[in-house]
Amino acid sequence: MLIMENILLALSGLKVNRMRSLLTMLGIIIGIASVIAIMTLGDSISSSVTDSMTAMGANNITVGLQQKSTTTQTTGSGMTFSFGPRMNQMKEEDYVTEEMLTDLKERFPEMIAGYSLSESLGTGTAQKGALRAYVNAQGVNEEYLENEDPTLTAGRMLSGRDQQEGRKVALVSDRFVNSLFDGDAGKALGQTVDVLMGNRYYTYTIVGVYEYESSGMEFSTDSEEDTPTALYLPLKAAQNQNHNTSGYRQFTILTAKEVSATDFCTMLEDYMNSRYYQDNESFEIGAMSMESVIESMTEMLSTVALAIAAIAGISLLVGGIGVMNIMLVSVTERTREIGTRKALGATNGSIRLQFIMEAVVLCLVGGALGIGLGIGIAAAATNLMGYAVRPSIPGILISVSFSVLIGIFFGYYPANKAAKLKPIEALRYE
Repeated sequence: MLIMENILLALSGLKVNRMRSLLTMLGIIIGIASVIAIMTLGDSISSSVTDSMTAMGANNITVGLQQKSTTTQTTGSGMTFSFGPRMNQMKEEDYVTEEMLTDLKERFPEMIAGYSLSESLGTGTAQKGALRAYVNAQGVNEEYLENEDPTLTAGRMLSGRDQQEGRKVALVSDRFVNSLFDGDAGKALGQTVDVLMGNRYYTYTIVGVYEYESSGMEFSTDSEEDTPTALYLPLKAAQNQNHNTSGYRQFTILTAKEVSATDFCTMLEDYMNSRYYQDNESFEIGAMSMESVIESMTEMLSTVALAIAAIAGISLLVGGIGVMNIMLVSVTERTREIGTRKALGATNGSIRLQFIMEAVVLCLVGGALGIGLGIGIAAAATNLMGYAVRPSIPGILISVSFSVLIGIFFGYYPANKAAKLKPIEALRYE
């Protein structure tokens, strides 16, 4: 009951001295708002990036050829020499072949659901008369499209026959259709387009239109028309265009459900390097899962956000000193009141509790205002950046707890000073 009475007394004191209380709370408000805004912004960016990367296939494994790491040797005199391959140019025997992929699936049949294969042709400019559209052309297999799962708005997907025969047919985006065919997908189907890649034109027939979706990790351009979109071709057609008969520099493994992609990466590297690349002087297999990338990125963003929040939290110390200062002033102003209460039988503990509760209420009110301000700033910032706002629940709980601790810590000295006042001297104070 005594605690509730002290809380009500503290709130009435805030109302009486509104301006002084607001100025005292300003340091707390700014400190809490800074911490909440930074942690909320960090959580929002981290969650949005994680969601985007998860949509790309968190359990998929990207496997590719990489230059073998060089070894270093230090002489007794302290001179360091590096040893390793000097030529990065890939030879025909360096590529990953279809036979290797078949062997890999036979070796790990319960872990590999399929392969997502692609052949990049680079960026190009599609032309239809005076109209233009920018594309990233790439050949893909059926599993690649199944994994990407684009939303088809007109026409059909690339068929198995397209893949087998290496037909020069293309799946294009609705933005592509907007640029070249005034948004008429039906008109675009069956039409041929010329795509300039390098110094040469290539002609493809449009068989399908998909809905373009931003990954949320792209750099915006001056206009949507300038944004390159994917133009999908049958994998064999792209390989023929690149004159690639050797195999693959990179591929993606679609893992089965409940397979730990991070653990499987190590198994893949060990198996393929020991079986196929042990004697290769220049290249080796490297595997990376999106799962491990997501974990590393989340950890990095969280660490950065916490570090910045800790720096911003220094202002809470300044706010706490302000609370101590105003409580010392309050003790001085209310010396006669303290003397009267003690003369009427108030104990040192009750006097101490009264002033500590006033400091805690002051910090809690400032903390509440800071939390609201911090979430508002974070919401405005995340909306400007194109992310969804996700308030940091741990940040809010930490801030509230910290506000209480600041009130107790910085309110104890003035409260203790008030409790130790002698009644006679307090009543004589002018």
